[in-house]
Amino acid sequence: MTRAVLSIGSNMGDRLELLRSVVTGLGTRVRAVSPVYTTAPWGGVEQDDFLNAVLVAEDPDYDCRAWLRHGQQLEQAAGRERAVRWGARTLDVDIVSCAERAGSGLGALRSTDPELTLPHPQAHHRAFVLIPWLDVEPDASLAVDGTERSVRELLAELDSAERDGVRRTELTLLPASRGVR
Repeated sequence: MTRAVLSIGSNMGDRLELLRSVVTGLGTRVRAVSPVYTTAPWGGVEQDDFLNAVLVAEDPDYDCRAWLRHGQQLEQAAGRERAVRWGARTLDVDIVSCAERAGSGLGALRSTDPELTLPHPQAHHRAFVLIPWLDVEPDASLAVDGTERSVRELLAELDSAERDGVRRTELTLLPASRGVR
């Protein structure tokens, strides 16, 4: 069984519906969904603001590559094109971290494969990942340079302008009746 923390974002088209398509596409695998945030684009390419959220999902039959493939399928279904690095996109689904059941707990997996680097190599620099992640996992931690660090601590180390640029919205990715926090 694996558990994945996924960061999702969109800044083209019907951004909210595109984010909701990830929740729908993952279905019963979804365990937690953060509030939706609006954030300025990251990476220096001129473009519209993003809507971002974090999901926690589990599946007994998935490994980390299955999460990657599923995320890429959702991106393709949304018409994602990879023309410009850090450019505008209909949908971005990133695996922030992936853990598998080890005895009575979960062990975070590490990978240096260029196709699937785990944990996500830039997550600790991105308030638009860390802030919504804390909404669904207040005690979350992330390995940075081989050392497990509190996400709260990593967020505090970011420039205040980076943190202030992540603004919570009143938007939701879940219908009122769905039993996911």
